[in-house]
Amino acid sequence: MTLRLYADRKGWPIESITVELSHGRVHARDCEECEEADNVMVDIIHKRVVVAGDLDVEQLERLHEIADRCPVQRTLEGGPKILSELEAA
Repeated sequence: MTLRLYADRKGWPIESITVELSHGRVHARDCEECEEADNVMVDIIHKRVVVAGDLDVEQLERLHEIADRCPVQRTLEGGPKILSELEAA
């Protein structure tokens, strides 16, 4: 949604945008980008954005930057805390 709004505002000819996510868990020692201790498991989310349209390299690079700043990605990168409740009906 963030990319579509940005591209529409710029008037860029985008036919479609597809986002593919995959999730896995690995030991921190097996993750080059991770700073956690070796014996903990870390969640890895791989994001692939496919943009169809007549765009040049600079436009694609800018969309990549915008995709990395979308609200959903920022929330996930911040490590949200989950508060859980159970209520009897």
